[in-house]
Amino acid sequence: MSASLAVEGLFAGYDRADVLMDVSIAARTGEITCILGSNGSGKTTLVRSILGLTPPRRGRILFDDADIGGLPTHRVIGLGIACIPEGRKVFPKLTIEENLRLGAYREADDDTIRERLRDVYRVFPRLEERTTQLAGTMSGGEQAMLSIGRGLMAGPRMLLIDEPSLGLSPRFVAQNFDVIRRVNEQGVTVLLVEQNAHQTLAIAHRGYVLSQGRVVAQGTAAELRNNEEVRRAYFG
Repeated sequence: MSASLAVEGLFAGYDRADVLMDVSIAARTGEITCILGSNGSGKTTLVRSILGLTPPRRGRILFDDADIGGLPTHRVIGLGIACIPEGRKVFPKLTIEENLRLGAYREADDDTIRERLRDVYRVFPRLEERTTQLAGTMSGGEQAMLSIGRGLMAGPRMLLIDEPSLGLSPRFVAQNFDVIRRVNEQGVTVLLVEQNAHQTLAIAHRGYVLSQGRVVAQGTAAELRNNEEVRRAYFG
């Protein structure tokens, strides 16, 4: 079952400096919600706050109406939020299947793990062809598939995906976004944090634009595409 996330009036940062200032967003159950923004806009701090790595100074983070702001990261993950990290972060000296199984480290039932492996291999048949290959020998696009597959192995209710297009060729970017859309169509709520507005707004239901730690635009994907400031910033 998927879930909803709401960030309300969030202030967060490092040392004495606030990076996020009065940020409010909502990711609705069953939808793809995107967070667009350039480097330095506050996207990474927002991800870290949701995951409990940078606790809020003020404001609330609600997951299915329960306040998770400030919970330790393992508790947040245990509630059903799986993160696909920026840069993919696979374990290079482990095989593809070993990487995938690490995504299900909280699951004790072997039958459930095997079923999730089958589901991941249905989405990514290329991974099934190479189960014993070391992850460090894969291409960037293949590692991106593995990173998403590892997140799915947790049986998440929400996928938080951070910069899935980073460092990938246009072909692999298009494949990755198609996979994200298909995962969402299977009922998983997605919060997609990205700079690539073209691909993101093509699959998102709604979104927000961050700039210098504040939300400067929000709406449906169509509304953001037609927003003059967003068009100038992202579409030239």
